[in-house]
Amino acid sequence: MRQLWGQERVITGNRQTSWAFADAFVAEDDALRWARDRSREAGLRSVSPGTGAALRLLAATADAKAVAEIGTGTGVSGIHLLHGMRPDGVLTTVDPEADRQAFARQAFRAAGFAGNRARFIPGRALDVLPRLADGGYDLVFCDGDPTESLDYLAESLRLLRPGGLVCFEGVFSDGRTVDSAAQPVEVLRVRELLRSVRESPALKSALLPVGDGLLCAVRR
Repeated sequence: MRQLWGQERVITGNRQTSWAFADAFVAEDDALRWARDRSREAGLRSVSPGTGAALRLLAATADAKAVAEIGTGTGVSGIHLLHGMRPDGVLTTVDPEADRQAFARQAFRAAGFAGNRARFIPGRALDVLPRLADGGYDLVFCDGDPTESLDYLAESLRLLRPGGLVCFEGVFSDGRTVDSAAQPVEVLRVRELLRSVRESPALKSALLPVGDGLLCAVRR
């Protein structure tokens, strides 16, 4: 037992270094760096390189042909998803800000993806998602309003085929999710999301410690 506790202290002491190493493990190209710069200029926080690499891996593992993304941003996560998807796959990406989607469209083109690989839908996610096909998606990636995360989960369960994946970005909430102090409503909703996913008999889940936390679940 003493040896195990000693190992735990070593892991804890090197955790930040390990996370930095994981983020740098998959190199990002010029198109991704351009999209990150546009995101920074817009005051947005894009997914970390480690989170992007995880999304790429999950899309490839699912052999994804149809992916739905909530929160286009400037295209960082979308590029990673497209790299993992099948060559004939289509990313349907939703965002209320059309100007951000214009940046993403340019970033996708710079990354070498044909125009028919992505379908851009401007609008509020909860207005758009009900119009998408039941069981028509291999993966749903949620990076939208955290106060709507439980609604995203309900829509994702409808959209996903059996064996499909749903992923939620930012579930650590900069450490506030596990902070015992009083928290704003968006953090409380994330806690509810975590409980719902973990306890759902329809899902098999894991919480990946990449970026600001990536919650992933497979629809059974």
